[in-house]
Amino acid sequence: MEVIWTPKALKQLTKLKDRQARKRIVLAVRGLTGFPNVPGVRALRNHQYGYRLRVGDYRVLFDVLDQARIISIEEVKKRDERTY
Repeated sequence: MEVIWTPKALKQLTKLKDRQARKRIVLAVRGLTGFPNVPGVRALRNHQYGYRLRVGDYRVLFDVLDQARIISIEEVKKRDERTY
């Protein structure tokens, strides 16, 4: 399975000041190649994106495009009271 980062998600990732968090996020996203058997992934209901991957205090929001089985990483957000 192929993982594709959107320009928006890459920009959000590069803006993270915590280098360790950035590294953990990249490693966790690489693990999405084994989707759907990935720990920390949840399907979202009534949300703009289909799934989220929990990586510490951060959430990687993504969609899976069925025909090609491509994961599109849409956003990387720090969890706060307005998340979801």
